Amino acid sequence: MKRSGKLWIMVFPHTPVTKKPAEVRMGSGKGNVEYYIAKIKPGRVIFEIDGIDAVSAQEALKKASSKLPFKSKIINYL
Repeated sequence: MKRSGKLWIMVFPHTPVTKKPAEVRMGSGKGNVEYYIAKIKPGRVIFEIDGIDAVSAQEALKKASSKLPFKSKIINYL
C-alpha cells in the first residue's frame, strides 16, 4: 500500500491464555498470563482497506491472507 491507503484491523486479542511454569507442583492456582488470543468465527471481517485502487487492495489482502493460519477470502464492497 506504500502509505497511500487506510487499513483497519477489525479483531483484537481480548482472551488471555495462562500457563504454569515447567516442573511446578500441582495446585497453587493458575499460572501467569503468557499471551492473548482473538477468537475468530467463520464469516468475521478481519481487515478493511480504503483509499487505494482495487488491484492494489486485492494484492495487499492476498499477501496478508497468506500469513494467516486459516483459509480466508477477499470480499469486494463497492
